[in-house]
Amino acid sequence: MNIVIINYGAGNIKSIQFAMQRLGYTAVLSDNPEEIKAADKVIFPGVGEASSAMKKLKATGLDLLIPKLKQPVLGICLGMQLMCKMSEENDTKGLGIFDVDVVKFSNQVKVPQIGWNQIEYLKTKLFNGIKEKEYMYTVHSYYAPLCNETIATTNYELAYSSALQKDNFYGVQFHPEKSSTAGEQLLKNFLRI
Repeated sequence: MNIVIINYGAGNIKSIQFAMQRLGYTAVLSDNPEEIKAADKVIFPGVGEASSAMKKLKATGLDLLIPKLKQPVLGICLGMQLMCKMSEENDTKGLGIFDVDVVKFSNQVKVPQIGWNQIEYLKTKLFNGIKEKEYMYTVHSYYAPLCNETIATTNYELAYSSALQKDNFYGVQFHPEKSSTAGEQLLKNFLRI
């Protein structure tokens, strides 16, 4: 299987690459459009700040390529947020794949949310073999509100989308590559889609 992790300078790419190795796969790091288009599966990671990450995508034309991909694509953390319409983080226009705007948690809770939190109301085969209220590892200050494309939720101050799906595009707010057995199962499920 040809797995490409999009390498645009804003990702937790090594930990995802190691997670793929633990599952018995080799994942290629690439910012080459032809290589990304030819992949069987694409992983779109992200760590950091939304506007600088979008600048990096635009500099390589990946902002135009990613929404046109036809194979299964998994956005992780900031990767998922960048797949949304926009983010309140420095008023950043996103890729517009998911029809929802990313907003910041209020000052009523500790931000960023760091650590283990539960996922529930799990929909789609992305969550096969994963129990309701399973714990996943999260690190984020912004979130996607509940919407038509929500396929899992998490509560932190309020219920928000911990996973989204539209057509061949999947996104998770948590870090499956750092979420032990349940995260490993989610990556396996994605690779089987």
